[in-house]
Amino acid sequence: MSRIGKKIIIVPEGVNVDVAADNTVTVTGPKGTLTRKFSDLITIEVNGNEIECKRHSEEKTNKQLHGTTRALIANMIEGVKDGFSKKLEIVGIGYRAQMQGNKLVMNIGYSHPVEVEIEEGVKVECPSATEITVSGISKERVGHVASVIRAWKKPEPYKGKGIKYSDEHIIRKEGKTAGKK
Repeated sequence: MSRIGKKIIIVPEGVNVDVAADNTVTVTGPKGTLTRKFSDLITIEVNGNEIECKRHSEEKTNKQLHGTTRALIANMIEGVKDGFSKKLEIVGIGYRAQMQGNKLVMNIGYSHPVEVEIEEGVKVECPSATEITVSGISKERVGHVASVIRAWKKPEPYKGKGIKYSDEHIIRKEGKTAGKK
């Protein structure tokens, strides 16, 4: 039995969850609304303020979907209630970022500034020139936008220059030693 899948989800006050006949779950809360269609192999039952996910059989695909479905619904509920955010740091001399309308413009060591178009439903802020905060109600979209921004200049292991998550630890390497005998 999936340990995550058999956990019951408690719906907090102020959040409304609706399950349609075709397994489409709509979660509405103070921050917004999220809708997602789930597989018919998993039954989603709403009892008052509790949600339970049940699988029909012990087949491998059903077992795989069981925990995933429960985790996605829990993330939807947390997103519309509190929201998600990821913080990125820019490390390097002269590296900086700023918002210009709906675009994030970064100077990260290339001969030209890098412009990243921000998708709808995700908010990007630059509290300082070397910090970027990505926030929104969908954990999946927030993580995707943060990874797209980070992919432009991944941190290198010698000086640590690049774009990294604020909680990420870069394993540093020792450089060459000149004249060693």
